[in-house]
Amino acid sequence: MADAGVSSHRSVDVRASTLVGVLIGIAIMAAVDEIVFHQLLAWHHFYDRSTPSVALLSDGLLHAAEVIALVGGFFWFADLRRRGALSNRLAWGGFLLGAGGFQLFDGIVDHKVLRLHQIRYGVHLLPYDVVWNVAGAVLLLTGVAVLWWARSRRPGGDPR
Repeated sequence: MADAGVSSHRSVDVRASTLVGVLIGIAIMAAVDEIVFHQLLAWHHFYDRSTPSVALLSDGLLHAAEVIALVGGFFWFADLRRRGALSNRLAWGGFLLGAGGFQLFDGIVDHKVLRLHQIRYGVHLLPYDVVWNVAGAVLLLTGVAVLWWARSRRPGGDPR
């Protein structure tokens, strides 16, 4: 059974289909983090260890990077689709892998190792850290499962 929009006579690019999903997943999760936690809830900034101006600048740089990654990812996605080289299943698996990977990296490296910021200030952090990192791990593991499923269901090595 082929993905919608993928011609059966063209070969799917397994690596690119997965990586485009990873790139878009990272960009979307960065946008969710930046919009929800930095702007709407105002719980933290990307870099909270300096002045408010530096914190705002760091949010702006994060936002610029996520938009560039999102636009680039969707152009890449459109190109793969146009050429008939896209596997929707692999792209979805990559998306979940990228989103979960971003969340776990942020929760472990940014929050705990580098201490760039915490999820929230003035509260007991353990419940926030647990929910943040477990949610990231669930996304990541779901992405791994979707990728495994997509690759194992391909007859003759075709991951559609």
